[in-house]
Amino acid sequence: MQSISSEQNLSAVELAVNETNKRFEEAGVTAEAGQHRSGRKFSFVQINCPPNHWVSLAKWLRFEQGVDYLSMITGIHFPLEFEFIDGQKGYNPGTPEKGWEVVIHLTRKGIKNPNVGEQTVINASKLTGIEIPLEYQISLILPQTDEPKVPSVQSIWEGADWNEKETWDLVGIEFEGHQNMMRVLNPHDSPLGFHPLQKQHKIRYHDHNEMYDDAQGFMRKPLDSDKKK
Repeated sequence: MQSISSEQNLSAVELAVNETNKRFEEAGVTAEAGQHRSGRKFSFVQINCPPNHWVSLAKWLRFEQGVDYLSMITGIHFPLEFEFIDGQKGYNPGTPEKGWEVVIHLTRKGIKNPNVGEQTVINASKLTGIEIPLEYQISLILPQTDEPKVPSVQSIWEGADWNEKETWDLVGIEFEGHQNMMRVLNPHDSPLGFHPLQKQHKIRYHDHNEMYDDAQGFMRKPLDSDKKK
C-alpha cells in the first residue's frame, strides 16, 4: 500500500495555503496550516471564508485545485444563552458576530477513471504540487440570527446533497439554492422550525439525564418523564 511522505504533505499544504491567500485575501478569506493530533499527524489546510464568498472559493478549489471529494458538512449553534426546563441558564461561547458555524471537510484525492483498456500506475512517492492528496477544512461563520443561511455547493460536489440536507434537518441552517431539500433524519411531518440540535430547545435535565423535549412525539410528554436514569 502506497502513501505520500510527511515532506510531500507539508509541501502540498504550504503551496495550498499560499495559493489560497494570494487568490482570495482581498475577499477576507484566510488559509493556514492545521495538524491532526492522531495517526500520522499529517497537516491539512484550514480556511476561514465569509459565507458570501463560499461559492467562488468552492469552484476554485474544485476546478482549479483538484479538490474532488466532499466528505462532510456539519453545523454548530452558538447562542448567547439558553434555558433548561428547570429555569437554569446555560451559556455557550457565542458572540454577536458568531452565532452559527458551518464546517465543510474536503479532500483532494486525485482519482481518475481510466479509459477502457488503459492502465495507469501511480507512484505516490513521485507526486508533486496539486497531484498530492490533501485535506481541507472550511469554516463559515454567521452572526446571531434567527434565519442562518449559506449558499449551497450541491452543484459543485455531489457529496454536498445529503450533507446539506442533514445539516439543515438537525441544525436548521438553510442552504440557499439547494434542490429538493427535505427531512432525512427527523420525521417528515416534523413541525416547521424544529431542528433538534439548535440550543434554544429546552432540555429536561435531571442528574445528567438529558433529552430533548417531546422526544416521543410533538405536544406529548416523553414516556420516561417521571424517571431518572
